[in-house]
Amino acid sequence: MYYTAMRKKKALIVSDGKKGHLNQAIAYCKLKDMEFEIIEIEFKNRFFKLLAYLFDPFSISTYSLFKPFPSIPNGYDEVVAVGSSTYYIAKLLAKELNIKATALNYPKGFVRGFDTIYSPFHDRIRKKGVKEIPINFASLPTKKVYSPKKKCVGLIVGGDNKVFKLKKERLEEVVKFIFTHFKGYEKAVSTSPRTSKEIEEWLEMEKFDYKVIYSKTPINPLGDFVRECEVVFITIDSTSMISEAVSGGKSAIEVIMLDGAEKENKYLRLVKELEKEGCLHLFDGKIAYTNKKIDLRKYL
Repeated sequence: MYYTAMRKKKALIVSDGKKGHLNQAIAYCKLKDMEFEIIEIEFKNRFFKLLAYLFDPFSISTYSLFKPFPSIPNGYDEVVAVGSSTYYIAKLLAKELNIKATALNYPKGFVRGFDTIYSPFHDRIRKKGVKEIPINFASLPTKKVYSPKKKCVGLIVGGDNKVFKLKKERLEEVVKFIFTHFKGYEKAVSTSPRTSKEIEEWLEMEKFDYKVIYSKTPINPLGDFVRECEVVFITIDSTSMISEAVSGGKSAIEVIMLDGAEKENKYLRLVKELEKEGCLHLFDGKIAYTNKKIDLRKYL
């Protein structure tokens, strides 16, 4: 009797060069246990991107809008796209290769032609044919960069965005709380690409046992923090960081509110919904020790 081993499925990730988008696509492939390859594709300029929006409703497909890229061989089962610059070309490639096209965020302006469209809850896309997921596609970084020698607590610092301003005074309150309430613990801190120079310089002077100052050491220890620390504090300014934090590990997650949110926004919608589910706590001077994790595989 002969047995034929099943081939592992393989995805082609179309990247726009943005790390956050690429991380979502890689997480999706890992959750589906798919092999993947990445191709970075770029429009010739903004005018050609505008043409893609004009061409798509009329099913006009052309590679001439893009800078040259290598030919794509057969052997893929799915094209995965995240970001407005990837949707048009992803559908074109899927059609040529006769495979599925998947969008991991709502592809506004390019909806027709995708086999599957996912959208996180906080984006509020309530449309037929769109699969809603509770967080961004995320998986914890697996590279081991932090190995604590005893019980530990972590702080992950983001920065300003279109909604929030990260002021040093707000963070000082949290750092003071950590050093007061976690005596005897190892204390770890990490900044991000958006953290201001002022805050990085200040944190570098604080007596944390482990520090990642991103402008000097561009690594992401979030996975280790969430796996190793009893509690991890995270600023509210990144849906990607929060999604990663509730995707695995064991840590209780405390989200730090920042200045500037006068109206409802996707960040608040995300944390409030996750707080209801027991996945995190919006820090209010007390620790809730909520650490329920989300397994996105059940949404696939």
